[in-house]
Amino acid sequence: MINATAKYVRVSPRKAGDVAAMIRGKKVMEAKAILALSPRGAAKLVGKVLDSAVANAENNNNLDADDLYVVTAYANPGPTIKRFQPRAMGRASRINKRTSHITVCVDEKKES
Repeated sequence: MINATAKYVRVSPRKAGDVAAMIRGKKVMEAKAILALSPRGAAKLVGKVLDSAVANAENNNNLDADDLYVVTAYANPGPTIKRFQPRAMGRASRINKRTSHITVCVDEKKES
């Protein structure tokens, strides 16, 4: 199983996880088509990680890109950047800017 990870990406892990769930278990070409047509902003980021995983499989393990499929794809939460927004009557509200670590694992389909 060959993987690629993008760390500290400035997108919420829930948003990235929803996009990652769309491609889990699909063939790589089908997953790329799903991500290209998806209106979600995180689709571009997940697509970059998918391309990196495919490149790792081709260059490091001599696998053919046409035989690959997405084994797992998920987004774990990274550190949260905390900011403050001024509010009425001298108060302040906290704004959490969430980050995520996006991981995509690909492997060759086993012929059985």
